[in-house]
Parts: sequence; C-alpha cells; structure tokens
Amino acid sequence: MEIGIFHEFGRRRGQSEAHAFGEAFDLVDAAERFGLDAVWLAEIHVAPERSVLSAPLNIATAIACRTERVKIGIAVQVLPLCHPLRLAEEAATVDHISRGRLIFGAGRSGLPRTYEAYGLPYGESRERFNETLEILRHAWSDERFSYRGNYYKFDNVCLVPKPYQRPHPPIRVAANSDDTFVAMGRLGLPILVAVRRGTLEELAPNLRAYRAAWQAGGHPGEGEVYLRVPVFVGERDAEARAVPEESIMYFYRYLGERLADSATRAGVSDAVDRAARGQRLQNITYEEALRDKVIVGSPATVVDRLKGLQRDLGIDGILAELNCGGLLAAEDVTRSLELLCAEVMPGVH
Repeated sequence: MEIGIFHEFGRRRGQSEAHAFGEAFDLVDAAERFGLDAVWLAEIHVAPERSVLSAPLNIATAIACRTERVKIGIAVQVLPLCHPLRLAEEAATVDHISRGRLIFGAGRSGLPRTYEAYGLPYGESRERFNETLEILRHAWSDERFSYRGNYYKFDNVCLVPKPYQRPHPPIRVAANSDDTFVAMGRLGLPILVAVRRGTLEELAPNLRAYRAAWQAGGHPGEGEVYLRVPVFVGERDAEARAVPEESIMYFYRYLGERLADSATRAGVSDAVDRAARGQRLQNITYEEALRDKVIVGSPATVVDRLKGLQRDLGIDGILAELNCGGLLAAEDVTRSLELLCAEVMPGVH
C-alpha cells in the first residue's frame, strides 16, 4: 500500500501567511526524512482562514528542489480553472525538475464559489474538465496534436517539454459522483476517493461499478483506488482520539456549512443532496466521525483499520490528512507523521 499525506499548507488562526508556508515546508522536510512515499498537495482558493495553497505546481517545484526521494502528488489540480496547454507545459516541467516524481491528480472541485471567483460558470465544469483532461493526454503523449472542442481549439501543436515520465506522469482522477466512477473505469484511469460527504462503507458500491467499467473497457487488472482520509496516529488509542477531536469536529462543521452554501449557487445539479449532507455534517458526533470517516488510534489500531480497508475496499494507497481542520499544533502533526512512517508503513506495505 502506498502511504502519502494530504497537505493543505494550512493556515492556523492568527498565523501569518509567511509562517504558514514555513511550517508547511517543515512537514514536507520531515516526510522526506521519515521515508514517506508521497506528499499530496491540495488546490484551495479564496479561503484565507484555511490554506495558502492556491498554486500546487509552484509548490511542487519547490518540493522537488528540496527533496530527492519522496513522490509529489497533486490532489487535485482543478482542471476547469486552467488553460490546458499552459497546464501541460508546467506539469511537464515539474516532472523534469523532480526527475519523474510527479503524480498528477485531477478534479473539478465541488465548491462553486471558486468558479465564481474565477468568473467561470460552475455548470460548465464537467465539460471543461473532460476537454482539458483529453488535451493534457494528447499534449503529453503525441509529438504533435490537434484538437477541436467547445472551449479549446489547437492546431498542430508540439508541447515542449515533453514529460520526464513517458508517456506522461501517472494520472489519478478524483471521483465523487456515480457517473465519474464509471467514466474513469472505462478510460482505465486510477481514481482518488474520499468520504468527506459520505462514509467509508458507502464507497463499496461505487468501487464495484468502477471496477466493472474498468473490466468492460478491456483494461488489465482491476483498476487502482487511492483513499484520502483523515488520519491521526498517537502512542495510545486514548491519546490519539483526544488530541485531534476539536480540529476534526471543527472541520466537519466547516465543510457542512460550505456544502449547504454550495447548494444555493448557480450551476449546481445536486442541490438537494448537498443541502442534506451539509446539514448532516453540521450535526455529526465525534463517535460517528471515528466510526465512519476517520482513522485515529495507536499504530496497531491504524494498521488494523488500513488492513481492513485494503481487504474490504481493495484500496491501493492512502492520502492521510494528518491535520484535518487545521487546528493541531505543528509538533503534534509531525509526531503523528513520524509514527505513521515508523510504525504504520511497515505494517501495511
């Protein structure tokens, strides 16, 4: 199992942006030092109370220059907000600077307010995502390519540089909606999944649909599934549950508010579902979160949970969100990372 961390470059209350960047890079350095498999970078816009990570490829370049071993994942690049040719060039450049350590995660984000800030209709997000993903694959793989879509048109373009990894960096696509699981299975693309809105148990039917579509598409194997999930590792179970409780509960209240708000925005097709899930998240208990949404405990407990998920869901790796909610002290997050690498990774690799 691949073990990575999901890193938001979080900004704690009262913290300056400069301090947030410094603290975030300290965690990256620790990940390299402790032997973590991958660091995954979020893309978060217009949320000063939460994160300074709005430019993940820029941060990926900085990480590539200060590390030698750890893989650098994007989780995820919001494709509809980008010009596809420029994005292809920049990602290929990062792939060279990192000497082939880039993993390219792609998605379209579920928060319409980001699109509003960029002046793009959220209702166009799915089609823009599909066009951009197709263009990226052609630009990276073909010596020259042409393309005609509703939003982009290219004629006999040669991308420079081509990626270091051939034909391109590994692509993993964020899957949240039922049709995305099926579509990515048909395309033969690995997926990134999460349970921020639902539960771990609710993933199973969609993963069965993904694997059925993968096989129907004639692809070898059964597909690849990588789970983003809040994780906190402590010396003992009681400590591990107590330390992140305030932060985790703050996050689900925050997410519930954002989901409820998104249900009122233009271009949203699942407004009723968003409103209902947002309300449930605002009323969730910590015991429910521990049972259905997060992995918290001693190293032995976390290993058991991960092995169970590997057995029941067939996951190939995790993106462990060590500071869900962003309220934890830096030393607590670093210690959790150290235990994850030293005690948990050997048990599930």
